[in-house]
Amino acid sequence: MKVLIVYYSLYGHIHRLAEAVAAGVREVPGAEAVLRRVPETLPAEVVAKMGATEAQKALAHIPVCTVDELAAADAIVFGSPTRFGNMCGQMRQFLDATGGLWAQGKLVGKAGSVFTSSGTQHGGQESTILSFHTTLLHHGMVIVGLPYSFQGQTTVAEVAGCSPYGASTIAGGDGSRMPSEVELAGARFQGRHVATIAAKLTR
Repeated sequence: MKVLIVYYSLYGHIHRLAEAVAAGVREVPGAEAVLRRVPETLPAEVVAKMGATEAQKALAHIPVCTVDELAAADAIVFGSPTRFGNMCGQMRQFLDATGGLWAQGKLVGKAGSVFTSSGTQHGGQESTILSFHTTLLHHGMVIVGLPYSFQGQTTVAEVAGCSPYGASTIAGGDGSRMPSEVELAGARFQGRHVATIAAKLTR
């Protein structure tokens, strides 16, 4: 059973969550986690001006996803940073190229899940995931979130991401904050949960 983790990460926050999701997937017997990036749409000079060149080089070993890989997966977990309360443009452009899959119903019945990041604590994490779900529902996917059986999202001991809709992290105003242990635990839980649901669906 293959769980595809498709994401866009500019500074590395989403990449770290993606690795944690993959670790959770691999905890389920028979589940394979495959990491893929969506294509970059920004010119290299713009990425450089944003101070993200080194972070992008660190992600270069992750293959770029093709649309056909979505159809071949048993479940798909999408990761996108928040852009004004919605998914990033790179992810939107990638998903807009899936019309052929939609016309053939290739994603109907597959488990679909989303994780995200934002610069601030209330920077649109929940709205990003919820608005992302609309695309998955149009494809006929079965939405999988992050249930409250993940106890980490009930903590008030520290500022942390994660909600019933999916794992998330807070990058901070300058982007220097990387995912905390609670947030990484949420991503691992989500990966394991998605793989468990997908195993039931594929049976």
